[in-house]
Order: sequence, then structure tokens, then C-alpha cells
Amino acid sequence: MAKVGAQRAAVLTGKSKSTIQRAMNSGKLSYSLDQNDRRVIDVSELERVFGIRPESLQAQNSANGASAPGGFPAEFDIDKERLTLEIKLLELRLENANEQIEDLRDQRDKWENQANQVLLTTQHTHKQLEDLRSDIREMDEKIRARRSAAAGTNKSALKPMKKLSPDNQNADESASAASRLFFWKKAKRA
Repeated sequence: MAKVGAQRAAVLTGKSKSTIQRAMNSGKLSYSLDQNDRRVIDVSELERVFGIRPESLQAQNSANGASAPGGFPAEFDIDKERLTLEIKLLELRLENANEQIEDLRDQRDKWENQANQVLLTTQHTHKQLEDLRSDIREMDEKIRARRSAAAGTNKSALKPMKKLSPDNQNADESASAASRLFFWKKAKRA
């Protein structure tokens, strides 16, 4: 139910504000405290103790330009005001949530761009690495081919010589023939 202050209760009941306050102080009229520690009275409690004057409600509604169904415009006005405040609060929350969503989208887009740049850089680096590896393989193959070609010509040009052993007869003859040749050339020069 709707709760009203002492001034509004006086208007609804047709009693004075001091009468309402005396009834609250004596305990005849129950009340509760709102967030600001003000005494507020439930409209049904006012109706129980004093009764609500329909003509005061109609006069107030006609002065405010409002028509109230059921004869309880104060209740409807308070509910309307409460609902209006709740709507404003929800609109503020919605606006705040939309701003957060936009911020998150911006951050997501920035991270996505950064990840794409890292990926492209990594792919380019891997391509360069593969190109270098293929160049090294080609150079290694060329070097091997040159070495094998050079080794093939050297082997055909140089035939292995037989090793002379001291117990071989040919060795003695070869050694003596070589020394004779040496001395013969020396004598010829002189």
C-alpha cells in the first residue's frame, strides 16, 4: 500500500496535521520510518482510524486535473511516481550497460587488429625463413656437386703409386737406377 506523510494524511482525512501527529504520538495511529527517518503512514491505516474523505480526494484531483479510479488517487499518484523513478533508474542502467558494451567492442577490435598484425608478421617471417633454408640447400647441393666433380678429375689424373718395400728386389734396382740417373745429370752439367 501507499504511504504518506502527516501533511498528506491531513488532506486525505480532513483532519489537521497536529491531530494526525497526536494520534501517531499516542499510538492510536501506527506509522513507520522511511529512508530519511520521517514518519509515514499507510493509507489503509488512515482509513481504519479516521476514514478517508472522498470529497477531499475529488477536490484535490480536480485541482490537480487528475481523475482517480476507485477513489484512492494518493495511492495511484505515489505508485505512479515510484514507477516513474524506477523507469528512470532502469533507463540509466541500460545506458550504462550500452556504454560498457561499446567500450568492450572497441577493446575487442583493438585486440583483434593487434593479433592480425602479429599473425601477418609471423607469417612473413616464416616465409623469409623458408626462403633462406631453400637458398642454403641449393648452395649446399652446388658445393657438393663441385666437390664431387673436382674429386673425380683428381682421381683420374693421379694414379696411386705402389709402395716400395725394402725386401723387394725391384726396390733395390730402382734405388740404384735413380742414384745413377742423378749422378749422370750432375756430371753432364759440370
